[in-house]
Amino acid sequence: MALKVLIVEDDAPTLELMGEVLASLKAEVRAVSDSEAASALVNQERFDGIFLDLQMPKVDGFELTRRIRKSSWNKSAPIVVVTGEDDVKTMEKAFAAGTTFFLQKPVDRQRLTNLFKAARGTMFENRRHFVRVPLQTAVTCRVEDQTFQGTSSNISQGGILFEMGRSLPVGAKVRLSFRLPGRDLRIDANGVVARVDDRQRIGVQFTQIGARELDLIRDLIGSDDADTPQTSYKPT
Repeated sequence: MALKVLIVEDDAPTLELMGEVLASLKAEVRAVSDSEAASALVNQERFDGIFLDLQMPKVDGFELTRRIRKSSWNKSAPIVVVTGEDDVKTMEKAFAAGTTFFLQKPVDRQRLTNLFKAARGTMFENRRHFVRVPLQTAVTCRVEDQTFQGTSSNISQGGILFEMGRSLPVGAKVRLSFRLPGRDLRIDANGVVARVDDRQRIGVQFTQIGARELDLIRDLIGSDDADTPQTSYKPT
C-alpha cells in the first residue's frame, strides 16, 4: 500500500509542488492549506508521515507539531518541518516540539525526492506499528489478583483486541498471555486498556513486551511495504 502523507502549507505554489512530487513517488497525498483545519484532521485520520510549514497563520508549525504529538492518531508519525530558517535555535525548538526531519526552503523537486526516499523506512515502520491482522487465539488476562479467559479478534505490533465476556475500565493495567498460530513460545505482555467497543471487546496497548515476542508478532503481520500507484493528490 502507498504511504499516506499529509502536507500542511499555506503557500499555494509550494503546496502544489510538494503534492505533485510526493504523488509521483507513489504516496497517497492529502494537501491542506489551513493549519487550523490540519490540527483537527490529525485527530480524525492516521497518516504515515506529515510535512508541515513552520511559518503559518493561525497555528504555526511549532504548535501544530506539539498538537500532533499529543494526538491519539498521529503521535508517533514522522514529521518533516519545511522552513526557510536554518539557525540552531529554530532547529532546537522544532526538535523539542517533536520534529523528525527538516526540509529547507525553497523546496525543489530533487531535494524533496531525496528526503522522502530517506524518510520512507521510518514512515513504513510507523505504519507497521498499527497494522492489524485477524487472530483468534486463547488469551489469559490478569488484572490485579483476578484472572480471566478470553479470545482475541486481531493483533498489531502495538496491541491486541480480545473479548472475555465482561468489560474492563479504560486505563486498567493488565498482564496478558497468549500463543500465536504455529508457535510454541508463549507471549507474555504487560498492557493498558486503551478502549472498549460496543461489543465489549477490549483493546489493550502493549506497554512491555520482549524483543523475541515482538519479532514473532512482526513475522505474523508480515511486510506491508508494497506500493500501489497513486498519481494525484487531494487539496483541501
